[in-house]
Amino acid sequence: MFVMAITFYHYPKCGTCRKAKKWLEEKGIEVNDVHIVENPPTKDELKIMVENSGLDIKKFFNTSGKKYRELNVKEKLPTMTEDEALELLASDGMLIKRPITTDRKKVTVGFKEDLFEQNWK
Repeated sequence: MFVMAITFYHYPKCGTCRKAKKWLEEKGIEVNDVHIVENPPTKDELKIMVENSGLDIKKFFNTSGKKYRELNVKEKLPTMTEDEALELLASDGMLIKRPITTDRKKVTVGFKEDLFEQNWK
């Protein structure tokens, strides 16, 4: 049986990430764990994820994070180019909404059980 390689970008202390990982484990889905702060996705990886997700780049920002508020990203984002937004995201894993789950084609950001059902079972 072919097992697709799923990369799971997460922050171990994040409750949502733990719920998502538990869901994947219960379904028997093996993932390649990547600590989003220690090894954030590169600008190029993020660009591909944004394109494949069909989501607006704004959805990739951790809007409830301290770093997001400290850098006043909410004010700056509307005038940023996509390139600048990707650069900013890649600069700090704490700015990225998590978890990000991807198989290089599909991408989910955050954890919603119904979305995981559609994409990862």
